[in-house]
Amino acid sequence: MTQPLPYAVNLSILFTELPLLDRPAAAKAAGFDAVEFWWPWPTATPTDAEVDAFAEAIEHAGVRLIGLNFFAGDMPGGDRGVVSWPGREQEFADNVAVVVRIGRRLGCAAFNALYGNRIEGLEPGAQDEAAVRNLALAARSVAEIGGTVLLEPVSGMPAYPLKTADDVVGVLDRVREAQGVTNIGLLADIYHLTVNGDDLDKVLEAHADRIAHVQFADAPGRHEPGTGELDIFGCIDKIGAAGYRGYVAAEYAPTGASADSLAWLPTR
Repeated sequence: MTQPLPYAVNLSILFTELPLLDRPAAAKAAGFDAVEFWWPWPTATPTDAEVDAFAEAIEHAGVRLIGLNFFAGDMPGGDRGVVSWPGREQEFADNVAVVVRIGRRLGCAAFNALYGNRIEGLEPGAQDEAAVRNLALAARSVAEIGGTVLLEPVSGMPAYPLKTADDVVGVLDRVREAQGVTNIGLLADIYHLTVNGDDLDKVLEAHADRIAHVQFADAPGRHEPGTGELDIFGCIDKIGAAGYRGYVAAEYAPTGASADSLAWLPTR
């Protein structure tokens, strides 16, 4: 019998009724020992004071940071990453240096790199070549702290080219073959995979050994478990049975107050 997988909470989509720096303590009070964030700032290179305040909030709350996104551009404006955006390589490289500093301080080892949308007027091949170089740079950099770069399929954004686990693994293979890095893996988000039509059983059969992180939300709606039609915990059990041993992160938009959406959490 496999051990239950541990849960984490994404504090860029949950507990957003609180200021960002108050969220780690709220997560701890709600029963979580591990948290993750999207990139917390609107720029790729926040000030040292901003980084210190973020790290101190996590440290003082007594939670572990287990996942952090790289800078992904103007997310509210529709951007979904700068990895495949030619001309922004230096901006991304500067961000990677900040991410490594945060990861080293807080012991974080999983870093999500949103691939980026297709950009009108740019050749897809040129974007893909930029992505290979940027992902390799990120992987080599986080390797210094024992880290792994994550890549995920995304739903709801027609211009985002990675829709399925196969799409992501194709990129992972290109990066490995072209650049020789191996610390790069699939972020299996149960919600995105399902909404985009992927079959989890087939994903696990083909790519279980490539899964480096797991997230979930119910579908339709991207809310807490029980609000949609997914057998989320059955899916999580299958992922664990396939050999995954890491955290499973709640990454959903709560239908009400975040604390009221957590009846599913086993520790409550």
